[in-house]
Amino acid sequence: MEHKDHDNCTIGIVGGGQLAQMLAIEGKKLGIDVIVQTGKETDPAVMNAGNVVLSDIKDISGTKQLASLSNCVTFENEWIDIEGLSLLEDSGVSFIPYLSSMVPLVNKLSQRKLLQKLNVPGPEWLSLSTLKSSNLALPSGWKFPLMAKSSIGGYDGKGTNKINDYRDLSNLLRSVDTKLWFLEKWVDYEQEFSVVISRDKFGKVNIFPLIETFQVNQICDWALAPADVSYQVTAMANNIAISIVRELDFVGVLAIEFFYGVNGLLVNEIAPRTHNSAHLTIEACKTNQFQHQVAIASGLPIESPELVSEGALMVNLLGFNGGDEILQRRLKLLDAIPGLYLHWYKKDNNIPGRKLGHVTKLLDSKNVSERRNNAISIHKHIRSIWPIEE
Repeated sequence: MEHKDHDNCTIGIVGGGQLAQMLAIEGKKLGIDVIVQTGKETDPAVMNAGNVVLSDIKDISGTKQLASLSNCVTFENEWIDIEGLSLLEDSGVSFIPYLSSMVPLVNKLSQRKLLQKLNVPGPEWLSLSTLKSSNLALPSGWKFPLMAKSSIGGYDGKGTNKINDYRDLSNLLRSVDTKLWFLEKWVDYEQEFSVVISRDKFGKVNIFPLIETFQVNQICDWALAPADVSYQVTAMANNIAISIVRELDFVGVLAIEFFYGVNGLLVNEIAPRTHNSAHLTIEACKTNQFQHQVAIASGLPIESPELVSEGALMVNLLGFNGGDEILQRRLKLLDAIPGLYLHWYKKDNNIPGRKLGHVTKLLDSKNVSERRNNAISIHKHIRSIWPIEE
C-alpha cells in the first residue's frame, strides 16, 4: 500500500469526536497533516482536519482508504475491530498503538486478566458466565452490593450496573450476554486518580502529573492536578503505568484510572488513548497528551510534560435541557472569568450528560491545601453558571 513520503507526514485518525478534534489541532501546530475517518460531516474533528474520509469508524474499507492517504493510523477510542484491522496491517498499514498491544485492552475483561497476570492490584472480579441462574451462589467472601460491568463499549457510566441483591443479579443474568459481563467486589474508595503515560517507538517513556478526578453520576465532573496524595502513591501509580506499557510494547498515549482508599491503590480501567481527565495538560503542561500522540505517530521527538504552573483544574461542560439562548448566556459568563481557558467542541446535539466542552484554570498557590481550596472555589463558581443536571 502506497503512503505519502515521511518528509510530509500525514496521520489518519479513526474517529471524529473531541479527542480527534484536539489531536487535529495539535497536528496543525506540529506541521502534521491530519485526516479523520468519521461517519458524520458535523462531528467535531472535521472542522480541524485537513481531510475527511466519510465512513463509519468500524467500516474497514473506510480505514483502508484512510490508510492509503496516511503514513500512520491512530485511534480516538479503543472500540476497534482488531480482526478486520489486522488484514490491513498484513498489507503494510502502520498502526499506532500497535494492534498487538491493543488486543488485551479493547475489552475490560481481558484488561482484568492482564492485570492479574502482572500482579497489578485491582478489584476482585469474576466472569458472569461462571454463575448459573438455576443455582445462584456467590463465591465465599463475596457480598452485596456488587458492581457489574460490560466488557465492551462502556463509558461515562454506560455498561455498568450496581447489583444490590440476588434479584438484581438474577435480572442481569437474564438480560445480558454473560460472556461479555463480569462482576467486581464493591470498592469503598476515598479518591480517584488517573495517570497518563506516553511511550515512543524507541521505548522512551514520559509520565504526566498524577490527576485527581471527581465524578458525578459516573461522569467526570472535574479534575485537579497535581493530585493531593503522597509521593509513594504517585510513584506506585507511575510504576504500574510503566509496567503495563512495557509488558505490551505499547507505543502511544495510555491512561489508567485508579481507586484509592483503605485497600490501597487499585486499577479501575485502562484507556489506550488520550483521556478526558488530562485535557488540562493543554495549558498546564510544557507538552500535552495530544501533542504526544501526534508526535509519536509521526516519529517526532517529544519534550517532557512537566507542569508550567503550580497546578490546574479542568471542569467538564455537560449537555443540559435548554435552548441556544441559555447556552450562549452560559458561554458568555464563562468567558468573563479571568484566566479561564474555554474549549468548546461544537457538537451538533445538546443531550443531558454529553460532553460539550471543558474549561481549564491554572492555579498559582504553592501550598497544597490552599491550592485545593482555590480549585474547589473556582469549580463551585463554574457550576453556578453551568450546573450538572441530575
